[in-house]
Amino acid sequence: MLNSFWKHIIYPPKSISEAKLSETFGGKWVVVTGATSGIGEALTLKLIAAKANVLLIARNEEQLQLLCRKAHENGCQARYKALDLRQRQELDAWCETLRTKLPAVSFLFCNAGKSIKRSITSSLERMHDFDRTMDLNYRSMVALSLALMPALRNASGKIIYTSSVSSRYPFVPGWSAYHASKCAANAWCRTAHHEHKKLGVKVKIAYMPLVHTPMADVNEAYKNLPAYSAHEAACILLKLAMSEKFRYKPWWAL
Repeated sequence: MLNSFWKHIIYPPKSISEAKLSETFGGKWVVVTGATSGIGEALTLKLIAAKANVLLIARNEEQLQLLCRKAHENGCQARYKALDLRQRQELDAWCETLRTKLPAVSFLFCNAGKSIKRSITSSLERMHDFDRTMDLNYRSMVALSLALMPALRNASGKIIYTSSVSSRYPFVPGWSAYHASKCAANAWCRTAHHEHKKLGVKVKIAYMPLVHTPMADVNEAYKNLPAYSAHEAACILLKLAMSEKFRYKPWWAL
């Protein structure tokens, strides 16, 4: 009972009007990274229900195909790219193709992410942990944003980055790779927010609190904590995309 009470206070329920979703996203091209699991999958399903046209990027090709079939069955156009965004050469090659793939993109949801908890002293021979985390959480977002900039400009589009509210607090041991990557992405988005609005492209950051997803729940300490569901997190991202606000943060994130 107490746990339910605090969840309602700290994580007030989130929902969104299906009519508004259809009005905003229907017929528009939307790109989603990390589209096959957790928040990305919930986001994709809501976009398909709103009859958006989707370009989906993730590693799981079988799940990408399934989502595209659902989109086609609902009368949407749908494309996918099975890609590990941590692989720089593959990503860069795909970005070259992507520049001519779509003439106009209304929304780019940079949702793919990697969470890792490991102390620095346990990482002395694991530089790849930092590289992979930075490549996924920061570099892939920048690479895709640059590649899609002409298409975003053509549609007066928006870039929405899924960040973490933990990046706004004093850092705790074990999360150096994760927080470094998120803070780098936050800094890029804040700079791009000022530069890109002159071009008609808006950049937004969602400082997301804890969300129960396969990625987060790997950490045993998080499993029983109050948190948003992937469905509710998707509602937060969609509401931010539809609003004039630059950022989302929980009410308690001072």
